[in-house]
Amino acid sequence: MKTDHSKIALSKFSSTGLTLTDDSPPLVLASGSAIRRQLLVNAGLSFVVEPAHVDEAQVKQDLAREGASAESLAETLAELKARQVALRHPEALVLGCDQVLACGSVLFDKPADLDHVAGHLRALSGKTHSLHVSAVIQQGEQRIWHVNRRADLTMRALSDAYIARYVEAVGQEVMSSVGAYQLEGLGAQLFSRIEGDYFTILGLPLLDILGFLRLRGDLPA
Repeated sequence: MKTDHSKIALSKFSSTGLTLTDDSPPLVLASGSAIRRQLLVNAGLSFVVEPAHVDEAQVKQDLAREGASAESLAETLAELKARQVALRHPEALVLGCDQVLACGSVLFDKPADLDHVAGHLRALSGKTHSLHVSAVIQQGEQRIWHVNRRADLTMRALSDAYIARYVEAVGQEVMSSVGAYQLEGLGAQLFSRIEGDYFTILGLPLLDILGFLRLRGDLPA
């Protein structure tokens, strides 16, 4: 018998394939990220999108004063996003995500403009940095699942001339990436070594999420 869930009046994304069962709670992505949305669509899930509006700058500032790690910061932000949206849709499974880039003791934010893109690349050139990604699933007031993943990426030494050509080629679209690159595109040319899961680098630990939904019985085994 199909469970009667309260309606969520949002734009729905779906794809043919092994999607959520009829008895599963609605899945809500609490993120406006186009790549996260596309990864879920490609995986065949049906879901709706309602981005959370968390003051990330203030949260990062507060946690930095407490000496929080990059992993802790990503998890805190992911949970805040999931909880904010879950309280509006208590029957849904709300997925919150966050990604933090750390190079040594320096944390990077998404670049504000193309000059910042070039600055990011100069700062990361020839160094290894880490991407810390957290995903949290919240239902109402309860966090029912979370996972933290890390990937380490070594950027080859980049000349100023190459950085200028790269920035011109990728344009403003790359500003959606915290590291000012998109590994699924021209950003692959920036690196000499990568250790970690591909989906983690894109900002969504997809295999872990699918595994959790399958364990719950929300996806067919």
